[in-house]
Amino acid sequence: MDSLTQATLGAAIGEAVLGKKLGNKALLWGALFGTLPDLDNILNPLLDTAQELEFHRGASHSLLIMILASFLLAKPLAKLWKKQKVSPARAGTFIFLVWFTHVLIDCFTVYGTSVLWPFSETRVAFNHMFIIDPLYTLPLVVSLFCLAFYRTKKQQKKQQKKRTRILSWGLGLSTSYVAFTIGMKFLVSAAFDADLARREATYDRRMEGPTPFNTLLWRSVVDRENELWVGYRSVFDKPSAPIRWTIYPKQKEVLEPYKNEREIETLQWFSRGWWIARPHAKGVWLADLRFGENRTYNAKPSTVDSKFIFSWSFRPAAERDRLRATHPEVRDAKDSMNRIFGRIVGKDEQWEANPRLAGIRGSLPESLNVTD
Repeated sequence: MDSLTQATLGAAIGEAVLGKKLGNKALLWGALFGTLPDLDNILNPLLDTAQELEFHRGASHSLLIMILASFLLAKPLAKLWKKQKVSPARAGTFIFLVWFTHVLIDCFTVYGTSVLWPFSETRVAFNHMFIIDPLYTLPLVVSLFCLAFYRTKKQQKKQQKKRTRILSWGLGLSTSYVAFTIGMKFLVSAAFDADLARREATYDRRMEGPTPFNTLLWRSVVDRENELWVGYRSVFDKPSAPIRWTIYPKQKEVLEPYKNEREIETLQWFSRGWWIARPHAKGVWLADLRFGENRTYNAKPSTVDSKFIFSWSFRPAAERDRLRATHPEVRDAKDSMNRIFGRIVGKDEQWEANPRLAGIRGSLPESLNVTD
């Protein structure tokens, strides 16, 4: 999740564990430790692109590290808070819970986290939430804003009860929203399954995740050995409404000359095989289809061009970082969001068009097939 969400969640846990002892300082300490696991980003200048993919949400998000940190930092923090009579056990509990909730909420996104590092390289991803979701973060922000204006010294029991009530509302609403996202995913997942069954389409696996900033429009990716299908479903679509699948050939043969290169092996691991590849003049382009695409309409009449958010260019002859991320620009963010919310309420004509794969430097957009 984004840094604001992690800071507010950490502050809420800080209030829950240390609020009675530290007052409003508990909010600040919680916010600090809530963002601590993501400080792995400070090493990015020392890493190449492939190493960044391996390192981010890696060891710093593992159960092993959070347990070690809880034991190693408990006594120093208890000593720092000696006047407030914070025991090492409470300090250790604070560290573990803040760290654990940070990792847990990250697991609800598509990116995934290395919870079981170093015992397993598999990243845990439940795919229930977008990486920025205001409906989850807002209740926490509001409750913490209210708590910040309450007295922190010589608190009366009545005031402490009010603080507890405010915190309970904030955490309760945010947690309820997480449960809501699970229900929405269950609903659309059944619809995706039913559509594929109706088509008698065979496939190896399937995943779905929400589109940006909402949990009402979902995107599914279907792995069919040599191609990936991508389709969208709103929770408000009629049960009988067919799903329009866009077909992306994988073109596995493009990677064959580079399959033993470190960077390509890292990308195949990171993407869990949800990738497509295309050749270009200086090497090969790859995209991870799990994370969605920027959609540009009418670059050519009646077309929609897909530029994948997580994509890279591998240049084997490059001297330094041979793998570089390609960042597709959003030409009109307002139009994109309007089309997403239009599709949620059933305005298919604003969403569907003749699909093309774009964003590959030096290549013309590639026309794609669909199944209606």
